[in-house]
Amino acid sequence: MARYLSPEWVASFDAALGALDLSDAVAAAAAGSVAAADGTFSVAQVVTGVPGGADGTEEVRVVLTVAGGRARLVLDPSHEVASTATIVLAYGDALAMARGELDPADALAAGSVRVRGDLAALVAGQDVLAEASRRLGVDLGGLTDPADASDASDEAATTGGSTPAAGPG
Repeated sequence: MARYLSPEWVASFDAALGALDLSDAVAAAAAGSVAAADGTFSVAQVVTGVPGGADGTEEVRVVLTVAGGRARLVLDPSHEVASTATIVLAYGDALAMARGELDPADALAAGSVRVRGDLAALVAGQDVLAEASRRLGVDLGGLTDPADASDASDEAATTGGSTPAAGPG
């Protein structure tokens, strides 16, 4: 299983998203946002403190882009992809949200996330990802933290490898 937010994890999840026609979910999710009303929007997630950096402060930026009833997830280390909304949070909170252990509204109320841009577009993005996960049958509780992932990669090395897990971040 690939480590959450690693390039392999993002590529695996993007491939799974690309296979889905989410037109109905996009239309429903975008209804509450002027910025996303046409079904075209993007949400960036900037995650700080991602394990793997030399000083433990590595930042990962992923962008969910929704257009034409399809969703894509890409790494954007150079911050070149425009976004309708951006959420900034720590790795532990991002992982807890992906696992369903932390409600995004609770994290926002507690001040553990910062949001810029159209909050309704952020909600629309979360709705699209939730529907994509449901359709894919993805159990986000299976996401692992890097300590678990290193154990899994050691096991994969001795058993011939494993397939990255897909799921929204």
